[in-house]
Amino acid sequence: MSEPYPRRAAVTGIGVVAPNGTTVEAFWKSTQEGVSVLDRVTREGCEHLPLRVAGEVRDFEPAGAVEERFLVQTDRFTHFAMAAADLALEDARLGQADTDDAPFSVGVVTAAGSGGGEFGQRELQQLWGKGSRFVGPYQSIAWFYAASTGQISIRRGFKGPCSVVAADEAGGLDALAHAARAVRRGTEVIVAGSTEAPLAPYSMVCQLGYEELSTVDDPARAYRPFTDGASGFVPAEGGAMLVVEEMASAWERGVPVRATLAGHAATFTGASRWEASREGLAEAIRGALDEAGCAPEEVDVVFADALGVPAADRAEALAIADALGAHGRRVPVTAPKTGTGRGYCAAPVLDTAAAVLAMEHGQIPPTPNVFDVCHDLDLVTGRPRAAELRTALVLSRGLMGSNSALVLRHGAADAS
Repeated sequence: MSEPYPRRAAVTGIGVVAPNGTTVEAFWKSTQEGVSVLDRVTREGCEHLPLRVAGEVRDFEPAGAVEERFLVQTDRFTHFAMAAADLALEDARLGQADTDDAPFSVGVVTAAGSGGGEFGQRELQQLWGKGSRFVGPYQSIAWFYAASTGQISIRRGFKGPCSVVAADEAGGLDALAHAARAVRRGTEVIVAGSTEAPLAPYSMVCQLGYEELSTVDDPARAYRPFTDGASGFVPAEGGAMLVVEEMASAWERGVPVRATLAGHAATFTGASRWEASREGLAEAIRGALDEAGCAPEEVDVVFADALGVPAADRAEALAIADALGAHGRRVPVTAPKTGTGRGYCAAPVLDTAAAVLAMEHGQIPPTPNVFDVCHDLDLVTGRPRAAELRTALVLSRGLMGSNSALVLRHGAADAS
């Protein structure tokens, strides 16, 4: 008796709300061209703070993307998530009627690092300025890390497995891995990803406790990983959501398989222990390759974590070499987030979206604002690089010590 056809997790839809574009087309055009949109922070109440530069989402109107009854219940990070989920479902050709027919076959998983800071700050100001009777009832849910998962599932009527991953910045990749494993275990569709909105004054003050945060006030020099001028990372808001579904189901629906989530692994090495992250990240890479059945030399491009801290950058460069061997010094590496900012849990999900698009277009996007590389990496800078891309490796680390690696295969590569 033959073995049943193995269930594989396919990416069939992408939705993006990012500082450099609020559609996939706009996001890819800016990413491919290496456009940097980092700029001075303009959010009200932030003028006096030492954090001067960030990646803001400016071309987004929540009222045009989300119904009023959901807007009043939710924070900006959830507005991003609901809008990106809609775009991803539309891209995957999954309309409301399709999901209404089998609501228990569709689940949601998101990751969040900062939660609803803007909503929470507003309600706390009401509390201390006017009194407890002026605090809205939605304060109890809007700030919560799981708010985006809950609101997407409620709004769309999804009743399948729903969860939230709280695993530091690397949680963005872990959420995608969680989705892939749910699909392999039998769920038909998971809407997965991460969005963040950490640029409210309250959230920004909290972030100022991170030694790794850049306070350089020149947007062109504030976030320059893998260089002698590395001075930390620049935060960002926005993010991406993906539709992950069983490959055979996608074929039956006649939907293109954009990529497969082929392998993932995660480790933990402790908060700000960047030298130790070398071993932890290398082990995550090996684990992801092993799950994907992928040899090191098969990796065609690496989307780097790129923290912008000299010790962390050195550890990442060495981890790539440790895990990929001699190939690690030749494989093209890129970090497009230097043009948009590092959006915490959302950053590696945006990198995953960029990796899928890079494989589709045969173009490795450059690393904006970075030219004088001081590590032994083939870092793509200046201009996009044409290449045949069948396998991409996406890396992420968190400030609290999480390390994660995800292997993506181009749709055509995995289907062959």
